[in-house]
Amino acid sequence: MQKRTLGSLEVSALGLGCMGMSFGLGPAADEGEMIALIRAAVDRGVTLFDTAQVYGPYTNESLVGKALEPVRDRVVIATKFGFNFDEHGKQLPGLNSRPDSIRRTVDGSLQRLRVETIDLLYQHRVDPDVPIEDVAGTVKELIDAGKVKHFGLSEAGVKNIRRAHAVQPVTALQSEYSIWWREPEEEILPVVEELGIGFVPFSPLGRGFLTGKIDETTTFDPSDFRNSVPRFTPENRKANQAIVDLVKRIAAEKNATPAQIALAWSLAQKPWIVPIPGTTKLHRLEENLGAVNVALTEDDLRRIDAASSLAQGARYSEGSQKMIDR
Repeated sequence: MQKRTLGSLEVSALGLGCMGMSFGLGPAADEGEMIALIRAAVDRGVTLFDTAQVYGPYTNESLVGKALEPVRDRVVIATKFGFNFDEHGKQLPGLNSRPDSIRRTVDGSLQRLRVETIDLLYQHRVDPDVPIEDVAGTVKELIDAGKVKHFGLSEAGVKNIRRAHAVQPVTALQSEYSIWWREPEEEILPVVEELGIGFVPFSPLGRGFLTGKIDETTTFDPSDFRNSVPRFTPENRKANQAIVDLVKRIAAEKNATPAQIALAWSLAQKPWIVPIPGTTKLHRLEENLGAVNVALTEDDLRRIDAASSLAQGARYSEGSQKMIDR
């Protein structure tokens, strides 16, 4: 597996997003099968594994911890804090990045992940009620205490990235980025490049849409959050099909799959971008990893640029959108 660098942290060129194994995209998958899948990823050279406290809550961290415990010295584990939990671990509405909450919930993450140190700790969403300097300062204390190695931000805007970085250097910024969601190019990517921060796109396959396996007739499990995503209404799926059709054509030209083209596109944007596609299937994992060997030409990229500018539909519901810092 090729390697890339997020700040000063070296990882595999593609990571593995683990959320969908137990949360968000329908019923949780079988734990034993997911442990085997995560370990198969390690065997194939993947070193970056992404989870979060809120995925479950907690069940995804526990899964990742159990899977990676035997290979701890070969992997980089990333998790996230910032949603609201009471002292008993019950999730409450809203966000909470108060220093006492960060410390308490990170101790829980350490136990669930079965590690002494979290390699990369993200603030999951910027908390408007807590100055970002207080958040960065608390993570700095955790780094000094040996509980955390690197600090990350997720879905943070330019002002808060700069403010946080001034207190504790930010290693990586995680945000949605793909052929059909390119907002980070406007302000985020220039700033992280300036500051030497790596970029970790989640949903690089457009929440599955860019694989070509979803169309306007597809139905999702009632527990699948895509049911509430405006971009996944049947009307928007139909309108956005033109993007997938182009990706399919390019895939056919290169003897690749649409998913590999979508991931190769992400990798081609900057050398410090490390996408984290998720899957629950071994053959999809192997397919995704094959993207590192797909080369796109300048003409390919221009064709994709022209098509992706036509994408329709908001990427989040109104309530979720309010948690995005821009």
